[in-house]
Amino acid sequence: METERTLIIGAGPAGLTAAIASARRGRETILLEKNSRPGRKLYISGKGRCNLTNNCSVQTVIDNTPTNGRFLYSALTAFPPQALMEMMEQGGLPLKTERGNRVFPVSDKAGDVVDTFVRLAKEAGAQFRQGEAEALLLSDGRVQGVRLKNGQELLCSRLIIATGGVSYPLTGSTGDGYRFAAQAGHTIVPPRPSLVPLLTEEHSGYDADGLLLKNIAIRLKDGKKKKTIYEDFGELELRRWGLSGAVVRSASAHIRQMEAGRYRLELDLKPALTEEVLDSRLQRELAVSPGQPCRVIFKTLVPQALVEDIAKRAGAVSEVPCAQVKREQRRELSRLLKSMDFHITGFRPLEEAIVTSGGVSVKEISPSTMESKLVRGLFFAGEVIDYDCYTGGFNIQSAASTGCLAASSGGNPF
Repeated sequence: METERTLIIGAGPAGLTAAIASARRGRETILLEKNSRPGRKLYISGKGRCNLTNNCSVQTVIDNTPTNGRFLYSALTAFPPQALMEMMEQGGLPLKTERGNRVFPVSDKAGDVVDTFVRLAKEAGAQFRQGEAEALLLSDGRVQGVRLKNGQELLCSRLIIATGGVSYPLTGSTGDGYRFAAQAGHTIVPPRPSLVPLLTEEHSGYDADGLLLKNIAIRLKDGKKKKTIYEDFGELELRRWGLSGAVVRSASAHIRQMEAGRYRLELDLKPALTEEVLDSRLQRELAVSPGQPCRVIFKTLVPQALVEDIAKRAGAVSEVPCAQVKREQRRELSRLLKSMDFHITGFRPLEEAIVTSGGVSVKEISPSTMESKLVRGLFFAGEVIDYDCYTGGFNIQSAASTGCLAASSGGNPF
């Protein structure tokens, strides 16, 4: 057996960074990927643009990791956002920082991010191999390698499991890492969706299904705690079963315990206007069509596909002639446009989640090395571990940081 051979399972951001770090340290490095090409999930991240990190401090990443954020401290310190950005730019990928300190390639092409990761790994000397691991090879409390599905054995002194969670299974994230970890005796925290669309009690009509609302504000309310637990601004998509879009996925990560009737999402369709300014606008619109039912003004305030939904929510007021709309009725319309309620009933399926919360228990992984506390030579990196981050580049950054640490056992090799 090659005493310094590192075997990495999974060619996502965690596995690719681990391959670069390991090979740059002079170790024989093999990156095993069951897909025909590496980085499949990276290709679809950020709507195909790949928000690969956030231009922020280590503490900000931790603050944006609601589950086990402190566990990531050593990994993020060893390989912070600035180190990932420097590595990619030195590798020939120009980057830019956008709203919320989100970092994207200047080209806006996720494929360029994947190509840079792969090129850096190959230039460092890492070997890419297509194949699917079936089981770990363990002996005397140490990992010896893996057995592939074709029966072949790959031996190593260091094995890094970077297989991801169970979200987006078509990209290869099918929970294999959980099975390997369980074989080694690790506790698996049951996976649940994070950054996922939400099911709601209120359903959009056929006309509004798929309607993308831009520049809207949301407030996530927790009825049990009687307070707003999350606010955001951006894009939201109405669906017949509920709500989707970037702001909704971000909000979902704040729902730690789904309970019937506990959470609701308020949509502010006119965030740039105060209720007073909006009320003045309503008065002007109502004056234009005094004899028409109030509902005619909705088409001047919201997209056509949303008119029927607004009219339904407005109830009897929508049929009152514009000239007869009273002050309190008008203010009720303002409140509707500023806080359109959706009561949350559940998450969409786990397969639709961007990331998975749950996975290998952090209690059984050394935070300073990412090595298993149960089996020597076995390491974990990325989403297979029980942590999850909000949107904004934090998940890819955390995957890269844990991958680097698992491959280098402390310190930034770049």
